[in-house]
Amino acid sequence: MTVATATTAVPAELLAARMHQASEAAARQDVDLLLITPGTDLRYLLCRGSASHERLTCLLLPAAGHHAPPALVVPALERPGWADVPLDELGIEVITWNDGENPYLLVSDLAGVPGRVGVADSMPASHVLGLRTALAEASQTLAGGVLRELRMRKDAAEIDELRRAGRAIDRVHARMAEFLRPGRTEAQAGADIAAAMVEEGHASAGFVIVGSGPNGSSPHHEVSDRRFEPGDVVVVDIGGPVPAGYNSDSTRTYALGAPASPIVEAYAALQNAQQAAVDAVAPGRSAEEIDAVARGLIAAAGLSEHFLHRTGHGIGLDVHEEPYIVAGNRQLLEPGMTFSVEPGIYFPGRWGARIEDIVLVTEDGCERLNTQPRELVVL
Repeated sequence: MTVATATTAVPAELLAARMHQASEAAARQDVDLLLITPGTDLRYLLCRGSASHERLTCLLLPAAGHHAPPALVVPALERPGWADVPLDELGIEVITWNDGENPYLLVSDLAGVPGRVGVADSMPASHVLGLRTALAEASQTLAGGVLRELRMRKDAAEIDELRRAGRAIDRVHARMAEFLRPGRTEAQAGADIAAAMVEEGHASAGFVIVGSGPNGSSPHHEVSDRRFEPGDVVVVDIGGPVPAGYNSDSTRTYALGAPASPIVEAYAALQNAQQAAVDAVAPGRSAEEIDAVARGLIAAAGLSEHFLHRTGHGIGLDVHEEPYIVAGNRQLLEPGMTFSVEPGIYFPGRWGARIEDIVLVTEDGCERLNTQPRELVVL
């Protein structure tokens, strides 16, 4: 098992710019050194992503104004996996270590005596504690507080990948008639949907929610052995990474036969709320304002108790990241931000519905990255 895995190439100039911006952001927040282990933060900075494990791999990125160069501490047996990353062009010193050596002391030797270090949000606790012992005089904070401001605002390369992801998941939703048929189980449909996601351009199926009938009233239901029945309303929420690591996430709701009038009326209110919330997205609006638009219209339809969650979440290398579209979040929207708009209504033990699109904030409004019909699709 290796930490490094192949990814779509990103120009060295772009990676250098991201590292420079991260160094400057660290300095502004009085963080002397960022310590980034494998995960989406490292993928953002070096286009190299995977999960961490017991052997420490760590990027040391000093804040602007510190004269030490960035460095990468990596197990010797995994050094070949970094051959396609332009470490020399980026001015990154590579330090390898062998089993039996203490990599945390290597980090300490390279770091000197920083006052405050930012550790990657997803860093395993074993590494956090090892680094705390080795850097006993430094205080720790989360690197996410530094990097989220950069990662919230997508650059052109990231936007291209998110558009690619949106088109890929749209192609899967367009095939739902193949998968959702009375007599089949949610699990059977889910397996077919996961395979279709890879066929249509995803690296893998990150998640598959197929909630039919009463299961649709549970927003995070996955799949079960329940068989589809005529008249079921089915919530399909699916997404995953394209090869470059950027994620899709889109929900549509389907009906297996003509739905009853109360369902039609409630769904119409949901669709109206989702459309209005998307229409409200523009630079200068706050995240909580977008949530309030959707929530207000659902409440006006008498359905407020059936809307159980926030209106949306940011998306990129993580499926859920900043900005969160929720009450209390006063973050102002800016061009380049991407997030979901996904109000839902849920009737316990009966049925549920959700409509989700990923949107990109533009200079004068927003662009939907999902274009499949938002009506209650009757199959």
